[in-house]
Amino acid sequence: MQTPGKMVVRTYAPVRRWVTLAILLLLLGLAFYVMFELGRYKAGYDALQAASQRDGLRQQIDRLERTQRELRVQLAAAEEARLGEGRERAEVARTIGELQAQVARDQQEMGFYKGLVAQPGQQAADAVQVQQFRIATLPGEQRFALRFSLSRTQRPEEAVNGTLAITIDGTREGAAASVDLAALTGGKNELAFNFRYFAAIEQPVTLPGDFRPDHVTIEVRPGRKGVAPYRQTFVWSVDPS
Repeated sequence: MQTPGKMVVRTYAPVRRWVTLAILLLLLGLAFYVMFELGRYKAGYDALQAASQRDGLRQQIDRLERTQRELRVQLAAAEEARLGEGRERAEVARTIGELQAQVARDQQEMGFYKGLVAQPGQQAADAVQVQQFRIATLPGEQRFALRFSLSRTQRPEEAVNGTLAITIDGTREGAAASVDLAALTGGKNELAFNFRYFAAIEQPVTLPGDFRPDHVTIEVRPGRKGVAPYRQTFVWSVDPS
């Protein structure tokens, strides 16, 4: 009779093996991290203090960004207010200039007609009035065109003739100064006119570079004897281009 051999029982659990390996790897990684932190601590690095400093810096950055946004809003509001004030000042200055020019024209016309009333009839018939005075910009530095018309208060059959003298008053290097037609045109002392009812005049002028004009005076010198010259003054105001 033979005796049967011993039976050997072996267990096979692959899941347990992988779980055990994973735990060992996790413990190994944790050990390395602890060693890393311990090394930084011994070197003088405090993780908690560094995290606190980062939080403080983030808060400071947030405050600075909010302050920057507020400053930008305030700057935009101030710029808008400045532009609005500039537009208002320009509009007020333009209105004042127009009113001053209108007052000057009214005074000139009133003085002109007062002079006609005081003159004899023969002189009134020869009186010439400067009207529709305008100043236009020409190409080139300090070049302008003086445009105006000549008309008569009465319309006799005979033509009227004479000459015109033009003077521009202003400032030069901070002092009052005047330039005559010869200086403005390079040699022409006066303008001759001869018409019956109406004449349009356009006279180009070139101002000195450092001269700032304020007023234009046109002196009418009738050709008939016994009629005294008279003047009309206009504010220097260049028409928009």
